[in-house]
Amino acid sequence: MTEFTVPELGENVTTGDVLRVLVKPGETIARDQPVIELETEKATVEVPSSVAGIVKDIRVKPGDKVQVGAVILTVDEDGAGGQKAADPAKAAPEPTKAPEPVQEPPKAESPKPRSEADQKVVSMPRPARPEPAEPPKPSSAPPPVDRGPAAPASPAVRRLAREIGVDINDVQGTGPDGRISEEDVKEHARRILTSIPLGAAAPRPAPAAPASMPLPDFSRWGDVERQPMSNIRRTTSMRLTHAWNAVPHVTQFDKADITGIEELRRKYREQVKQAGGDLTVTAMLVKVLAVAVKQFPQFNASLDLDNDQIILKKYVNIGVAVDTDRGLLVPVIRDADRKNLTQIAIEVHQLAERARERKLTLDEMSGGGMTISNLGGIGGTYFTPIVNWPEVAILGVSRGILEPVWRNNTIEPRQLLPLSLSYDHRVIDGADAMRFLRWVVAAVEQPFLLSLLG
Repeated sequence: MTEFTVPELGENVTTGDVLRVLVKPGETIARDQPVIELETEKATVEVPSSVAGIVKDIRVKPGDKVQVGAVILTVDEDGAGGQKAADPAKAAPEPTKAPEPVQEPPKAESPKPRSEADQKVVSMPRPARPEPAEPPKPSSAPPPVDRGPAAPASPAVRRLAREIGVDINDVQGTGPDGRISEEDVKEHARRILTSIPLGAAAPRPAPAAPASMPLPDFSRWGDVERQPMSNIRRTTSMRLTHAWNAVPHVTQFDKADITGIEELRRKYREQVKQAGGDLTVTAMLVKVLAVAVKQFPQFNASLDLDNDQIILKKYVNIGVAVDTDRGLLVPVIRDADRKNLTQIAIEVHQLAERARERKLTLDEMSGGGMTISNLGGIGGTYFTPIVNWPEVAILGVSRGILEPVWRNNTIEPRQLLPLSLSYDHRVIDGADAMRFLRWVVAAVEQPFLLSLLG
């Protein structure tokens, strides 16, 4: 029997929610055949099997939350080997019947075969046994002993977890059969600390304070309905909370005259549509930002506080926020500076469709340098978008509106596009942000600037 476990799903992705189990016990599966569908952070992925054979046992069901390394199912890799395995099992008792005296030595030596042939089962309780030997110390030792089988770890590792305030059952082991090492405990503690806003030790408990505040009983005033947060919504909540607390946000506003670019968009929209894309304002702004961040490289950067460095990215990847029924997803247009407007329009259209159909992969949402969030299709004038950490800037776009503008010694009706630029003030100064935003406005109003510099 072979245990198939949840493989690595992406960078910093450790858990997922089971949406569907795609196989049944007794079914024969092939390598790379999808066996389970998981919702992980911001993507729904089908997990392929790394083994082939007959499914013997399925350990998960829809709605379960699983971690990387957790057992999904067991497989008999022989296919017909199940019968072969059964025959030796039947044959095994026969030799023991013939020589009566031989039956006693196997009993005396039974610990050896058990530890070798069934090591996975025996290794789980073993670390837990030494724990009861320490009851004289704190009275809090027994609870971890009871939960020992759920977290294979030595007494020393468990003691380290207690000392630094980590629940050993929450730690993902990287050793054989998921065994937890001291480094696993320390890495788990680091993840907890990095998810807490930066600052001194005293303010750190502050983010947890709102969660500890008891909610009133809302049912006193009428009927209520409780809905569980999806994995995507939980991840969005966690990341935006971290970004809001860790990044000193500043937002600046401006308007771009898109009267001329709108005429070009309407003129060539059908041509781009025939190529499989949609020439939207968002697609055009992706191209504008792709050129803009090359003129202002600090907008295509990330801040490394641990090493007191600013990481300037030489590649140009632009994220595009997409509104879906599951929440906000951000697919990434890679190498946007190397693509023409038609290629970008096609890619934005296809990625948006994949996002709404739950077909985006984690890779398609990774590696962004700066993000665009366009709410113009819904309405509004200005808003303050939250920086998509670890990026340092995001451009918010609202609905274009027709306004009277003094131009050429007369008042003319012009279509103006409200823009909102939020940025990390630790990396970007206000003057640079204003220069950047004015450059974007100039590029929108004079598209020739893109050809001149792009």
